[in-house]
Amino acid sequence: MSPPLWISESQVTQLLSLEQAIPALERGLRLQAEAAAANMAKTMLQFDRNNLHALGARVGDYVGTKTWAHTQGGTCPLLLLWHAADGQLAAVIEAFALGNLRTGGTSGVATDWLARPDARVMALAGTGKQSLSQVAAVLAVREINEVRVYSPTPASRDAFAERISQEFASRGVRARSCATMARAAEGADVITLVTRADEPFLDAAMLAPGAHLNAVGAIAPDREEFTQDVFDRAAVVAVDDLTSVKNLSREFRSRYGDAQQAGWNGVTRLADLVLAGRRRNAGCDLTLFKAMGMGISDVALGIDVLVRARQAGLGQPLAVPVKSKPRFFGAADAPSSASSGVRA
Repeated sequence: MSPPLWISESQVTQLLSLEQAIPALERGLRLQAEAAAANMAKTMLQFDRNNLHALGARVGDYVGTKTWAHTQGGTCPLLLLWHAADGQLAAVIEAFALGNLRTGGTSGVATDWLARPDARVMALAGTGKQSLSQVAAVLAVREINEVRVYSPTPASRDAFAERISQEFASRGVRARSCATMARAAEGADVITLVTRADEPFLDAAMLAPGAHLNAVGAIAPDREEFTQDVFDRAAVVAVDDLTSVKNLSREFRSRYGDAQQAGWNGVTRLADLVLAGRRRNAGCDLTLFKAMGMGISDVALGIDVLVRARQAGLGQPLAVPVKSKPRFFGAADAPSSASSGVRA
């Protein structure tokens, strides 16, 4: 068996693009719907305005977990993969970019299945570290020619609109800053919310008939991006992971009740839509996709990266972990002064 690999951030970005991540994520969703992949429910510990996260999954021949602390001072996510057959370590993957590819790519899959084929205008709320990949994901599946950016901070939205124009100039995308969410969403075909808002800022009246909404920012119970009347217009309400939505989404819990209540029948997994081949009906008023982040997506991308790394000869081989009998009593053995080179 090949030794486990440590795959660095730069190697991840070398091996996998967002455009390549979208079909890998869709394959993971198909495996989920076929019961060939299983999700470990996301867990989260809040401390002040920070969060400790852990999620995981079994996908085919691998199991894996991703964990990270999202703090105001920064974060350092890692994805660990093991062989499902014997539990041996397969890889440790630095997962900054991988998380971006997963979050953006999942919106790309949802947009591909639920947005109108002729979508041309995108509205984006949020200018943080996940925002550029959200734009790229929609561009990967639809011929978007205009992106409207909303943020409550004028400097942030202006700078981000300029960044979009520069980043995607080769695709002929026009980007403009909007002072209100209503102005950004007016007539937009695809609307993506990727913020840390704790109060809703988008309502149903802002959404044009035929729009598709990706709500991917509010992933903790203290956050909320859209008002409850959005549900009233949604012909399709899809989610990545139903368990996480039931436990952690304030928007959905306000609408459907707690996880034990029976009113969740109108909510479907994106995986089931993909397996059934159920794309958007032409007459839909509104489609809604809620993403919380799930282990299947991270592990599916991690497997893809690992396969590519082995094919390309990339990654730092690691020693296979070997068991050592634990000590039960006594202090740790310290090196002698002679062996350590310390003089008396």
